[in-house]
Amino acid sequence: MGPKQHPSRSQTFSARAESETLPALTSYLLSLIALKQSNLCVSADVHTTSTLLRLAEEVGDSICVLKTHVDIIDDFSDRTIKGLQEIAKRKYFLIFEDRKFGDIGNTVQSQYTRGPLRVATWAHLTNAHIFPGPTIIPSLHTAATSALISLNQSVSTEISTGTPRSSIDGSAGGVDTETEAEISPHKITVTNFNNPFHTQTPSFNPASSSSAQPSSSYQPLSPDSMIDMSHRRSSVVTATTTISQTFEPSPPNPATLSRSLSSSSDTQLDRATALRELGPPPHARGLLLLAQMSSEGNMFTPA
Repeated sequence: MGPKQHPSRSQTFSARAESETLPALTSYLLSLIALKQSNLCVSADVHTTSTLLRLAEEVGDSICVLKTHVDIIDDFSDRTIKGLQEIAKRKYFLIFEDRKFGDIGNTVQSQYTRGPLRVATWAHLTNAHIFPGPTIIPSLHTAATSALISLNQSVSTEISTGTPRSSIDGSAGGVDTETEAEISPHKITVTNFNNPFHTQTPSFNPASSSSAQPSSSYQPLSPDSMIDMSHRRSSVVTATTTISQTFEPSPPNPATLSRSLSSSSDTQLDRATALRELGPPPHARGLLLLAQMSSEGNMFTPA
């Protein structure tokens, strides 16, 4: 009598996706397999960004996962990742960076979230060896959690200038907005997104700003000028910093999508609708562990 199989082995992908005990990303992948009627993963071992994006465009409709090795791409940059993310979102597949992490905890955390690759910021899936020991799992989990939090966070700073408004009794009573519009009409807002592949340049309107021209010769201030300056109102500079956190909505129930697909008369049309309703992947990361039991001579091969 052979070994007892897990009950899920006899279930359909759509039925397995309905399990409440599954992580969100696992359920999403099983839903993709059911909706696209494909469990294909294509290995994109290419050496240029253009070749990678062209391959993703060609096979994207027929796969559920695209496996990459971005450390062998000669011209890797943020253009590589932005292009790949755009295609993956449009054609509904996950990105799997075949990084094969295999070092101590602090090192793999830095390799996963930092450096030129920053895998945690864009790859839905990655993998790791198990020979460093069991601590590699919580190490990568902690790194992924931190990366996802910072990825969805933005810091916005607004700087404005104006002049204080005097009250009836002569005391300071706020900022004169009308004078602010005349003397210093511009505001500059700087937004810093922690997503390393999302950059935004502050906008600046030259028409609303004044530029001081340097004087051709130095002239000392006369006593009358100094008296006149003493009656000028001082300027106020206000800086407001806002830290915002965005959260994605819960995806539709994969069971509902699968049932509507199976009951539809126009399967092709309904599949496209179901994929749109399924939407983008959840804000999560997945880890595959490499047991390496198929290579002769490794530590799992009996002596």
